[in-house]
Amino acid sequence: MDEEYDVIVLGTGLKECILSGLLSVDRLKVLHMDRNDYYGGESSSLNLIQLWKRLKGEDKPPAQLGSSREYNVDMIPKFMMANGTLVRVLIHTNVTKYLSFKAVDGSYVYNKGKIHKVPATDMEALKSPLMGLFEKRRVRKFFIYVQGYDESNPKTHEGMDLTRVTTKELIAKYGLDDNTVDFIGHALALHRDDSYLNLPALDTVKRMKLYAESMARFQGGSPYIYPLYGLGELPQAFARLSAVYGGTYMLNKPECKVEFNDEGKVVGVTSEGETARCKKVVCDPSYLPDKVRKIGKVARAMAIMSHPIPNTNDSHSVQIILPQKQLGRRSDMYVFCCSYSHNVAPRGKFIAFVTTEAETDNPKAELKPGIDLLGAVDEIFFDTYDRYEPANESSRDNCFISMSYDATTHFESTVTDVLNMYTLITGKVADLSVDLSAASAAEE
Repeated sequence: MDEEYDVIVLGTGLKECILSGLLSVDRLKVLHMDRNDYYGGESSSLNLIQLWKRLKGEDKPPAQLGSSREYNVDMIPKFMMANGTLVRVLIHTNVTKYLSFKAVDGSYVYNKGKIHKVPATDMEALKSPLMGLFEKRRVRKFFIYVQGYDESNPKTHEGMDLTRVTTKELIAKYGLDDNTVDFIGHALALHRDDSYLNLPALDTVKRMKLYAESMARFQGGSPYIYPLYGLGELPQAFARLSAVYGGTYMLNKPECKVEFNDEGKVVGVTSEGETARCKKVVCDPSYLPDKVRKIGKVARAMAIMSHPIPNTNDSHSVQIILPQKQLGRRSDMYVFCCSYSHNVAPRGKFIAFVTTEAETDNPKAELKPGIDLLGAVDEIFFDTYDRYEPANESSRDNCFISMSYDATTHFESTVTDVLNMYTLITGKVADLSVDLSAASAAEE
């Protein structure tokens, strides 16, 4: 350990592992440490015995739930957009060779007490029971505009500058009603609240196009994909990438105390009496609690079931978004379901999560609208965790701290945080158009 590194990364959560991979590819000398003896940190995948221990304090789950080792239950479950930024990072780094993905069966939205498939194109809008006949025609025109919109071709803009026109103004032009705006903003564009309505419309249009492009990529029932055996495979895949490019890993290192000089700049990390020197530290909030502030709390329920979620066309994997307005809340609620078809549970078993930003001290009551959609459950657990964001100035202390995972069940905000951190650490924007597979093949 008695060496100097460009960067020491603390914690093997997904964000930290992606960064350690990207920084190693940049030929920075990286040391990656974790106080745990497993990969994944807060975003780890657990077998049934580990899950029971974590959520019930026991290590003897009921025998009828099946073999413990056939469970791979993600603690922060999220689907990825088939054409989204995380997939571009995976392709750019050639990490895809360590992973297998499968399309997610369904993408649904909650509206007036029922769940409906999210229409993503003008043709799907015409068939959707979400809207009446006249509204369908208006939505179809709006979708055609969005699908045809090309930033570099003014002919497709219909006289509107979407860097100035707000989303509310754009939607008003098509006369869409509030219910329609709800599913477009939250289930298609994946905004987490309604603040987007007063922001430039370009971001929402780009998000809608990403949804439609991701749908088209696999021709499946949703725009999402998910790795076989769960997300626990992802941190390990990026750890392997880092190792290929010379990164060093040390698990099970207790304490991991970050050391600073008189000017308050990081100089190294001490564990078990040894100090590794470094210029920069990257970590999750738990490693530098004095440099973060609490920004909220996530409430969640986790259920083990013996059937798919009702009214989802027997989907073995599905996301349901419950927009805030439909529930009279300030933030959306998310339902995630996966099963043995993605190798995360024994045959016949389904894992479901209901998550939201906690707005009261009674998570069970808050989560009820999502839980009610699940039908009968074999077991259910309730859990909360605090969310933190960095409160330091990284330019002053050279500490780069990731944000805690939010309540969403998709990866778009997670990857934005990673790429913003990469730019802060390196001073450059990650070029995801470069294919590193030839280089990594030569390394190996």
